[in-house]
Amino acid sequence: MSATTSVTEATAAVTLSGVSKVYGKGGAVVRALDELSLTVAPGEFTCLIGASGCGKSTLLSLVAGLERPTTGALQVGGRVALMFQEAGLFPWLTAAGNVELSLRRLSRAERGRRAAELLDVVQLGGFADKRPHELSGGMRQRVSLARALAQDADVLLMDEPFGALDAMTRDVMHDELDWIAAERGLTVLFVTHNVREAVRLGDRVVVLSSRPGRVLADIPVGVERPRRIDSAPVAQAAAEITDLLREEMRRHGGR
Repeated sequence: MSATTSVTEATAAVTLSGVSKVYGKGGAVVRALDELSLTVAPGEFTCLIGASGCGKSTLLSLVAGLERPTTGALQVGGRVALMFQEAGLFPWLTAAGNVELSLRRLSRAERGRRAAELLDVVQLGGFADKRPHELSGGMRQRVSLARALAQDADVLLMDEPFGALDAMTRDVMHDELDWIAAERGLTVLFVTHNVREAVRLGDRVVVLSSRPGRVLADIPVGVERPRRIDSAPVAQAAAEITDLLREEMRRHGGR
């Protein structure tokens, strides 16, 4: 299965060409990614899925510039922001103070105004003066999202950002992320282990093989938006991808 796209490297938001990433030396070498190629169009929401250890988080780290490919070429058009599974908020700062960390280039007054705007965007307008211990898990992730948006990034990288949330909170966050990504024209690379979440959110789902990570399948999601994670079309598409993942795991001895 593959997705067809007319985007070229010159117009792409993210391009990986034959990228490999190797850790260690000698007998301790671990090949996380192996000649992986992927092109993401501007404004496209791409979900990455695969078995544990297949290199999904490594791929995000490369795109974020936190690591460099061992071989191959990588190009990113524009600014990049990264959001992790854990909110990673500073406990001594308020919600607004945590957002303002990404706004230090602005004057103090402008930082405050901009942080308030972004907290409104993530539906936390009344919680600017609350510290992380006063917020629920979903609220903390909203602050983390606002902090990522404060970087005015063109490409948003998300590493299982909703994995620790309850089902209802995750569903609300899906709706809000849908709206924010469309409103801002963000390019999103979203890592998840949840196949239904990938189908619920993505314009396409890229399935990575077991280690070393390669593109096993690149699947356009043909389900009309808006989507519900519990809808029949989402469930059907997710079932097909799950079958593909199960077959891949069987080929690799259940890893």
